[in-house]
Amino acid sequence: MKTKHSKIISLIVPFFIGIGIIYYQYTTLSDDQVINIKNSILKADYFYVLLSLLIAVVGFWSRAYRWKFALAHLGYQPKFANNFMTVCVSYLVNLTVPRSGEISRAALLKKYENIPFDKAFGTVIAERIVDMVLVLGFIGISFLLQFDKLASFLQDKIPFQNLIILLGIGLFLFLIFILIWLYAEWKIVLKLKQKLSGLLEGIMSVIKMEHKWAYLFHSFLIWFSYLAMFYVVIFALPETENMPFITVLMGFIFGTLAVGFTNGGLGAYPVAIAMIFSIYGISEDVSVAFGWLIWTSQTLLTIILGLISYILLPVFNKNKA
Repeated sequence: MKTKHSKIISLIVPFFIGIGIIYYQYTTLSDDQVINIKNSILKADYFYVLLSLLIAVVGFWSRAYRWKFALAHLGYQPKFANNFMTVCVSYLVNLTVPRSGEISRAALLKKYENIPFDKAFGTVIAERIVDMVLVLGFIGISFLLQFDKLASFLQDKIPFQNLIILLGIGLFLFLIFILIWLYAEWKIVLKLKQKLSGLLEGIMSVIKMEHKWAYLFHSFLIWFSYLAMFYVVIFALPETENMPFITVLMGFIFGTLAVGFTNGGLGAYPVAIAMIFSIYGISEDVSVAFGWLIWTSQTLLTIILGLISYILLPVFNKNKA
């Protein structure tokens, strides 16, 4: 019963946070801005939106193809169609409870390819580790390139004295965390250390696999496709078609980070885009329209591919279901 309640909470809370963000954003916009947003979305060049969706499918394909290298390392050779469809379903599931798609991927592969759940799930966790390293690389490089602009933005929003206090508190808490991590024998700390050990083992499995360079190539291709699908949409709106690449990159990073806050980035994604674009002098109504254009199109693609895959999986595997 407790587990059921926690699942319901993990589904409902992010959803209502997203609705709250949408309501807050809508109430802070003027009537003229709302009209401008609607006009921008209606008059957008949807050729570039469709091109963005096509690039997104390439990312889906690459993620499914990359998965086969990790599974082959464990001695399994599932059908690529099953890999692809389970990936599509996992993206759909992630729209409900964040990161629950990883479990569905392993469960579906167990059902249709008879690959042990724990082994399939381990390969998915290893993927997430590699993805996290790449995202952190994106963030680190971008923040270094744009440090002055971001620092100036923070100083405008938060007084310098308050920033110093926040940094001091953050440093103090970090030191406390290090001491607890090194010396505490609390059950939760021991569990975290155990999980960290598992994550490191996942990284090592990637390094040791036979086709590690192909695996890493597809890892970069996946994130390149994500960035490319974001980039091409700037040509859908006249106000964004001449946007500098560094602005696109920062918008992509903040949008990616926002996805984890609510169900599939509901509400949070367009707000994050609007916030970061404002630093570069792009009007709020254009930024919001851009964010909703990408989020809505990608979400619809995820729903359509996920539902089709969910329906086709038992048909494609009718002798195994």
